[in-house]
Amino acid sequence: MQYDEFIRRVQKNARLDSPEEARELTEVVLGTLGERLYRTERNDLAAQLPKEMKGFLFSQQEPEQTRQEVRRFSLEEFYNRVRARTKVGYPTAVAQTQAVMQVFQEAISPGERGDALATLPDEFKELLQPEQ
Repeated sequence: MQYDEFIRRVQKNARLDSPEEARELTEVVLGTLGERLYRTERNDLAAQLPKEMKGFLFSQQEPEQTRQEVRRFSLEEFYNRVRARTKVGYPTAVAQTQAVMQVFQEAISPGERGDALATLPDEFKELLQPEQ
């Protein structure tokens, strides 16, 4: 999927006013996802994104040395981090996160989604389904 199409679809799905808002939301959501993944999974997912978006998965993550150093937080905390970074209410953060992740899932192969999902708690299945 090309960058412009990705952003256009996020803008439409999240009902945002501009492509810039869609880009900012996408960066926040993918950055938050990146916090929850080890660098191997982040690298594998980033490799399938448009070049303009490859860094989004790394935007919130400090480099870690081991899998044990990856930040551990729940899906609720994931939504709360998106809420705080986008300065919207919790229900809006949930809806906007799901809008981004819907497009993200279409841009990433089922195998890579499954690999990433295997490293996350089961509750994250609502965001990152291994198959569509």
